[in-house]
Amino acid sequence: MLYAVVDIETTGGHASGNGITEISILVHDGVSVVDSYETLINPGQYIPGHIEALTGISNDMVENSPMFHEVADVIYNLLQDKVFVAHNVNFDFSFIKHNLSLAGYDLKCKKLCTVRLSRKIIPGHASYSLGKLCAALKISLNNRHRAGGDAAATAELLTLLLTNDLEGIIPASLKISSKEQALPPNLPKSQVDQLPLCPGVYYFKDQKGKVIYIGKAKSLKKRVCSHFTGNNTGKQRQNFLKDIYSIDFEICGTELMAFILEATEIKRLWPENNRALKRYEQKYALYAFEDQKGYLRLGLDTFKKNMPVLYSFNTILEGHQVLKILIKDHFLCEKLCYIQSKRLACTGHEEGNCSGACLGKESAPAYNVRVKYAIGQLKTMLPSFAILDTGRTEDEQSCILVEQGKLYGMGYISQYSDVKESGMLKSALKPFPSNDYIMHLILTHTELHPQKRIAI
Repeated sequence: MLYAVVDIETTGGHASGNGITEISILVHDGVSVVDSYETLINPGQYIPGHIEALTGISNDMVENSPMFHEVADVIYNLLQDKVFVAHNVNFDFSFIKHNLSLAGYDLKCKKLCTVRLSRKIIPGHASYSLGKLCAALKISLNNRHRAGGDAAATAELLTLLLTNDLEGIIPASLKISSKEQALPPNLPKSQVDQLPLCPGVYYFKDQKGKVIYIGKAKSLKKRVCSHFTGNNTGKQRQNFLKDIYSIDFEICGTELMAFILEATEIKRLWPENNRALKRYEQKYALYAFEDQKGYLRLGLDTFKKNMPVLYSFNTILEGHQVLKILIKDHFLCEKLCYIQSKRLACTGHEEGNCSGACLGKESAPAYNVRVKYAIGQLKTMLPSFAILDTGRTEDEQSCILVEQGKLYGMGYISQYSDVKESGMLKSALKPFPSNDYIMHLILTHTELHPQKRIAI
């Protein structure tokens, strides 16, 4: 078996927006290096000052060097029938596969990561960065942060790993069924193996244990593994591969509960890689305000974030239907509720259903009493219900409780609980904050699964 030990220098951290400035490939036969290739490459873009300071590769140095597509044939032929080896292999592989694809080549080969292999074959080191690991193992590392020097040290490390692999870790990693090399370099495979195939929320954490990403899943293991498949060259995925050191998770009874927990946890922790919190806002809302004459007025308008809302709606028709019920039940003035605008007196006054607030015949204090009763009725019109579904085990069922149009909480209860008694339910459920996005999820779910909704 032949291995291609690869190291590259680049203009930045992700392949989709940066270029390669140098590449070194050492062909290793399992015992020693038998062939080599190394060249500077013109990246076709400016090399930033901090990159030049790190690698020593300047814009002048690469000005007359070949572009990647000019040497793509040589690079492809060296790699395509060998095992691709690198320290943090997914970084180097993403750059090379991306640039080869731009040149018309489709690189398909097995990969080995010497970071992951070192953690398994020679455990117990404080750091597995190439520099510190080589110092600990007394591997010579000359010309640090240059492709040739780093590749030579990685090749020597590969020889050591092959010699000390007494448990057959390397052959096992190369099996088609193994997903080992697709994982981030610092994430133990055991943490992925323990993920269940059920709904839940997962937390990616960095070296210090800080949560850097939160996601929900219908199947935790499948969803987490999907982050590490493919060859996405974008910045966010590359940050995952570099920064993920551990995964925590919480099992949920249903996917809906996972949705709710995810939205709540993102807002609580604001992880750096959750770029935007999922939002849903109703388009219209019912408001109450006092006009210059002292009359309390109800009116529909577009949803406004910074105004107190009595009730929110997805369609203006839905809002009109609710408002007309309040007008009818409490003899409110259609003109003061903005149902009519051009008439001097509302039609309700002519029909005996309005006491003349629109004409000033009814005082503001008298009219406002009925408006306050209408607002009170509106609160009783808001739905209260529970959603019962599967639990985490056969001995329980999941429960989501909505009280007067707002999420109260969710949790797990016995199959024999009296779900129509909200007081008993509340004692068993964990309270959760409610917002329009979460209520949209819940109401959409109940429309699709009405049999799971129990009126309270």
